[in-house]
Amino acid sequence: MREVYLDNAATTPLLPEVREAMIPYLGDVFGNPSSLHDWGDGSREAMETARDQVAQLIGADSDEIIFTGSGTESNNFAVKGLALAQQSKGKHVVVSAIEHFSVLHSAKTLGKWGFEVDEVPVDKYGVVDPEEVRKRLRKDTVLVSIMHANGEVGTIEPIKEIAGITSKLKVPFHTDAVAKAGTIPVDVRELGVDALSLAGNQFYGPKGVGALWLRKGVRIMPLLDGGIQEGGRRAGTENVPAIVGLGKAAELAKTDMESRVKRLTPLRDRLLKELPRKVGHVVVTGHPQNRLPGHASFCVEFIEGEAMLMLLNSKGIAVSSGSACTSRALKASHVLIAMGLPHELAQGSILLTLGIGNTPEDVDYVLEVMPPIVDRLRQMSPLYAKFTKTVKGGK
Repeated sequence: MREVYLDNAATTPLLPEVREAMIPYLGDVFGNPSSLHDWGDGSREAMETARDQVAQLIGADSDEIIFTGSGTESNNFAVKGLALAQQSKGKHVVVSAIEHFSVLHSAKTLGKWGFEVDEVPVDKYGVVDPEEVRKRLRKDTVLVSIMHANGEVGTIEPIKEIAGITSKLKVPFHTDAVAKAGTIPVDVRELGVDALSLAGNQFYGPKGVGALWLRKGVRIMPLLDGGIQEGGRRAGTENVPAIVGLGKAAELAKTDMESRVKRLTPLRDRLLKELPRKVGHVVVTGHPQNRLPGHASFCVEFIEGEAMLMLLNSKGIAVSSGSACTSRALKASHVLIAMGLPHELAQGSILLTLGIGNTPEDVDYVLEVMPPIVDRLRQMSPLYAKFTKTVKGGK
């Protein structure tokens, strides 16, 4: 049976070059980077090389990079840390309705701490209107956090335009770029944001490591109490092997990004075009053009996404139904609901995210296997039975 991995939004496979770069720091080079003796030198130097590699990926300075344990930690650090550091100026925070839960739940926690949180709506494609952000800004607004690209529907947001609005009012602006950084070009200077989150497992690096870019001069309150690691902003002994892997993955992403995009985009476009035609009663979710290069997302009418996922898995195809952080929740995606999709349609969410290892033959296999799976599930669906009865009756 053919095996096709199409869940790269959940995590990407580790590149061999990244694994090789990490190996010495899992064994021989084991010193604590905070140590002053020779054993700490190798770890510290490797970590600073990785910091520079990550900085170059996003057009930053290396001393603006703070290593974290994940994209989720980076988002928590940014949302809570930036808001708390500015609370003498006000307690009003603005986020979008389609943010990752690491941002939404952080904002909810701020609400419990006395902050007021405004959620900006999105249109049917999942796009945030910069004017909707402008309308919600107040004198006491101390943070705006809008994601760079949505990991569930692939839509890329107008971050530069939003930053143009927040910068004039001197409101700190954070963007969750976990789904985008390392996939398509990101330049923090060009964007005009103040903080940006990324994660290694989104661009063929290791899981369990991320980074927060923080513009020089922007104040943030540390969330972890302890030592003076990461310039006193993130306590705890650093995960040197993972950080080295993140750096190597960032270096490779910067070098290979253009070729990766050229490879993935036609495969994505083929799925977006042919899957609805072969299956029928399928809604493409996300922006039709302005979306991530390997991202194809749909809602299939009359059936549930989890059922499709399980049957596709039995045929050797790995996909997801919504975010990896919600795929076991068995409930409609908050992203799709915010985009105006009815609950019953949102339940049929399926997400196919391509990676650099995928081929045209993989797409052929999906297009061959999926239609009979959908047909089988629809034959068991009371919603589909009701629909076909209504159609026949209408004739």
